[in-house]
Amino acid sequence: MSSVGIAVVLLAGGIGSRMGKPLPKQFLSLADKVIAHHSLDVFLALDEVDEIVIVCHPSYRSFFDAYKDSRIHFALPGAQRQDSVWNGLEALRHRSDLVCIHDAARPMIDADLTRRVLAAGLEHGAATVGMPLRFTLKQSTLQGFVDKTLDRSLLWEIQTPQVIQRDLLLEGFEKVHRENLQVTDDVSVVEFLAKPVKLVMGNSCNIKITTPEDLIFAEQWLAQKHAERCEESCVS
Repeated sequence: MSSVGIAVVLLAGGIGSRMGKPLPKQFLSLADKVIAHHSLDVFLALDEVDEIVIVCHPSYRSFFDAYKDSRIHFALPGAQRQDSVWNGLEALRHRSDLVCIHDAARPMIDADLTRRVLAAGLEHGAATVGMPLRFTLKQSTLQGFVDKTLDRSLLWEIQTPQVIQRDLLLEGFEKVHRENLQVTDDVSVVEFLAKPVKLVMGNSCNIKITTPEDLIFAEQWLAQKHAERCEESCVS
C-alpha cells in the first residue's frame, strides 16, 4: 500500500459526560498515557499515512504539543459526529486515496488491525472493523413486549477504524447534505449510496472508553498485554 495516499481523521471532539470527569474522556490518562495518544501513536508509526487531522476543540490542542510530526494538523469539531468528520475532510491538505476515520476514545487498536481495515477499504471501497454479536438480540414492540428474536449470526457490533475511499466518501456526504440525512457512523454514508461496506474482524478489547468501568477494563487489559510482552522478552 506504499503508493496509496492515506489520510486519518482522528475524532477527539467529544465531551464524554457519562465519564463524570472534568476532562473529556479522550484526554484522561490510561496506562500513564493520554487516551487519544494510544491510537495516534499507532497511526504515526505507519509510514503509509500521509496526514492526520485531529478534530478537537482548540482548548485541548495543547494535549498534542509534544508531537512535532508535520503530518499532524487540526480541525474544529461539529455539532454532531458527521459534522466533525466533514470538518476533518475539509481540513485535508493532500489528495489522499483513502480516509481512515477513528474515535480517539478507542485506544486499543494496533498496526495489524489498522492495516487489515485499510486493505479492505482499498479493495472494496469501504470497510469497518466490527465484531459479530455474542448474545441474543430481541426486537420489541412499542408496548415493550418481545416482537421477535433476531438472527445474531448476521449482526455485528461496529467499531472503528472505518476506511472509505475519499471520492466515495465525498459522494456520500453530498447526498447526506442534500437530503439532510443523519448518520451515526461513517460507513453509513456509503450505505446511503447502496454501495458495499466490507466487515473486518476486530477484537473484543477494541472498546470505546465511555464509562469509568471501561477505563478499569482498559487498564487491566493493557497491564496484561504488558506482562505478556515482558514474559516473551525474558523467554527469548
